[in-house]
Amino acid sequence: MFCKRLYPSFYSYSRLTLKNAKSSLNKISRSLEEIQVNREFLLKNTREIIILCSRSIISVHKGDYKTGEKNLAQADVLLTKYRKKATSDLKRYLITAEQEYVEAVCLLAVVKGIQIPSHEKLKVMQESYVLGLLDCVGELKRMILDKIRIGDIDKAIKVFDVMENLYLYLYPFSMYDKVVKEVRRKIDVNRILVEDVRGAITEEKRRSELIKELSKLKK
Repeated sequence: MFCKRLYPSFYSYSRLTLKNAKSSLNKISRSLEEIQVNREFLLKNTREIIILCSRSIISVHKGDYKTGEKNLAQADVLLTKYRKKATSDLKRYLITAEQEYVEAVCLLAVVKGIQIPSHEKLKVMQESYVLGLLDCVGELKRMILDKIRIGDIDKAIKVFDVMENLYLYLYPFSMYDKVVKEVRRKIDVNRILVEDVRGAITEEKRRSELIKELSKLKK
């Protein structure tokens, strides 16, 4: 009040000069507050989607496809709901959840012998789709080794064919490492996984052939 009386013209000038800036800052503050609230919401609640997808993958490996599909359906509902809050830059907070979702969907599709859905069909971001498929390669290795362990070499070979070709389709994406986070590292890991599985299948086929030959000699 004292300053107003001493410098009335300066006060009016300041208020007039900063009028638009003050109005803009108030709007920006409200916008940023909303973004911050949504960010915290996504960080907290997307964990539920990740858990559902993990449960789905476990169920599929156990042969319980019905439970796997049920968990994926629940994850899909939550993703659809949370996308409404993931506006602007907040979309990146959905990448991990979408990535896990794509991984689980891909695994289920391979097991059932159906086409892996496109990223448009799944309504996920391109980055999430690529990373999810890369992660699925590791799950396919686990499935192949399970098939080898129970002696189902034919099924193991079929799944390996999908695994290897999926890796080959994804390999060119290593050049986008600056755009898609960790894509090159995942591709390098997948190369090792593919070679490990190739070795395991080759060894198992040789072992099976040897057993057949020994059986013939016994006769």
